Amino acid sequence: MSAFPFELKNFVDAAGRLKQWPGKQKLQLLAIRALAEAIPAGQRFTEREINDRLNQQHTFGDPTLLRRLLCDLGYLARTSDGAACWRTERADADLVNGARSTEEQP
Repeated sequence: MSAFPFELKNFVDAAGRLKQWPGKQKLQLLAIRALAEAIPAGQRFTEREINDRLNQQHTFGDPTLLRRLLCDLGYLARTSDGAACWRTERADADLVNGARSTEEQP
Protein backbone atom coordinates (compact mmCIF):
# COMPACT_ATOMS: atom_id res chain seq x y z
CA MET A 1 0.00 0.00 0.00
CA SER A 2 1.28 3.47 -0.82
CA ALA A 3 2.24 5.87 1.90
CA PHE A 4 0.44 9.14 1.33
CA PRO A 5 2.36 12.25 2.40
CA PHE A 6 1.50 14.09 5.60
CA GLU A 7 -0.16 16.92 3.65
CA LEU A 8 -2.90 14.44 2.69
CA LYS A 9 -3.66 13.29 6.26
CA ASN A 10 -7.18 14.76 6.11
CA PHE A 11 -7.90 12.72 2.98
CA VAL A 12 -6.62 9.34 4.22
CA ASP A 13 -8.52 6.84 6.38
CA ALA A 14 -7.16 4.83 9.31
CA ALA A 15 -6.14 2.02 6.92
CA GLY A 16 -4.00 4.42 4.89
CA ARG A 17 -6.34 4.64 1.89
CA LEU A 18 -7.40 7.82 0.15
CA LYS A 19 -10.98 8.42 1.28
CA GLN A 20 -11.67 11.62 -0.66
CA TRP A 21 -10.17 13.27 -3.72
CA PRO A 22 -8.54 16.58 -2.73
CA GLY A 23 -9.86 19.77 -4.29
CA LYS A 24 -6.56 21.61 -4.49
CA GLN A 25 -4.29 20.79 -7.40
CA LYS A 26 -1.14 20.68 -5.26
CA LEU A 27 -2.70 17.98 -3.07
CA GLN A 28 -4.01 16.12 -6.11
CA LEU A 29 -0.48 15.94 -7.51
CA LEU A 30 0.84 14.61 -4.20
CA ALA A 31 -1.87 11.94 -4.25
CA ILE A 32 -1.12 10.96 -7.85
CA ARG A 33 2.60 10.62 -7.11
CA ALA A 34 1.83 8.37 -4.13
CA LEU A 35 -0.53 6.26 -6.25
CA ALA A 36 2.11 5.94 -8.98
CA GLU A 37 4.57 4.68 -6.40
CA ALA A 38 2.20 1.80 -5.59
CA ILE A 39 2.40 0.50 -9.18
CA PRO A 40 5.45 -1.73 -9.70
CA ALA A 41 7.92 -0.56 -12.33
CA GLY A 42 8.95 -2.68 -15.30
CA GLN A 43 5.68 -4.59 -15.55
CA ARG A 44 2.71 -4.42 -17.88
CA PHE A 45 -0.82 -4.46 -16.51
CA THR A 46 -4.28 -4.70 -17.97
CA GLU A 47 -6.73 -1.90 -17.27
CA ARG A 48 -8.51 -4.17 -14.82
CA GLU A 49 -5.27 -4.94 -12.95
CA ILE A 50 -4.51 -1.22 -12.64
CA ASN A 51 -8.07 -0.59 -11.43
CA ASP A 52 -7.68 -3.36 -8.84
CA ARG A 53 -4.42 -1.83 -7.57
CA LEU A 54 -6.00 1.63 -7.41
CA ASN A 55 -9.06 0.28 -5.60
CA GLN A 56 -6.72 -1.00 -2.87
CA GLN A 57 -5.46 2.57 -2.43
CA HIS A 58 -8.74 4.50 -2.21
CA THR A 59 -12.29 4.15 -0.92
CA PHE A 60 -14.25 6.67 -3.02
CA GLY A 61 -14.83 4.24 -5.88
CA ASP A 62 -13.41 6.04 -8.91
CA PRO A 63 -10.42 4.12 -10.27
CA THR A 64 -11.18 5.52 -13.74
CA LEU A 65 -10.50 9.09 -12.57
CA LEU A 66 -7.25 8.02 -10.94
CA ARG A 67 -6.09 5.93 -13.90
CA ARG A 68 -6.82 8.74 -16.36
CA LEU A 69 -4.96 11.26 -14.23
CA LEU A 70 -1.98 8.91 -13.95
CA CYS A 71 -1.93 8.65 -17.76
CA ASP A 72 -2.61 12.34 -18.42
CA LEU A 73 0.18 13.41 -16.06
CA GLY A 74 2.64 10.95 -17.58
CA TYR A 75 2.94 8.50 -14.69
CA LEU A 76 1.34 5.69 -16.69
CA ALA A 77 1.57 4.97 -20.41
CA ARG A 78 -0.68 2.66 -22.36
CA THR A 79 -0.85 0.92 -25.67
CA SER A 80 -2.93 2.61 -28.38
CA ASP A 81 -5.71 0.06 -27.91
CA GLY A 82 -5.64 0.45 -24.12
CA ALA A 83 -4.99 -3.26 -23.60
CA ALA A 84 -1.88 -2.74 -21.49
CA CYS A 85 -0.33 0.00 -19.38
CA TRP A 86 2.85 0.45 -17.36
CA ARG A 87 4.55 2.89 -15.03
CA THR A 88 6.68 5.30 -17.04
CA GLU A 89 10.26 6.36 -16.62
CA ARG A 90 8.93 9.78 -15.69
CA ALA A 91 7.20 8.24 -12.72
CA ASP A 92 10.37 6.40 -11.76
CA ALA A 93 12.48 9.55 -12.06
CA ASP A 94 9.97 11.73 -10.19
CA LEU A 95 9.72 9.21 -7.41
CA VAL A 96 13.49 9.06 -7.05
CA ASN A 97 14.58 12.66 -7.61
CA GLY A 98 11.80 14.76 -9.10
CA ALA A 99 13.36 14.78 -12.59
CA ARG A 100 11.40 14.36 -15.82
CA SER A 101 12.31 11.59 -18.18
CA THR A 102 11.33 10.19 -21.57
CA GLU A 103 8.79 7.35 -21.62
CA GLU A 104 9.92 3.92 -22.68
CA GLN A 105 7.87 0.79 -22.92
CA PRO A 106 9.13 -2.09 -20.73
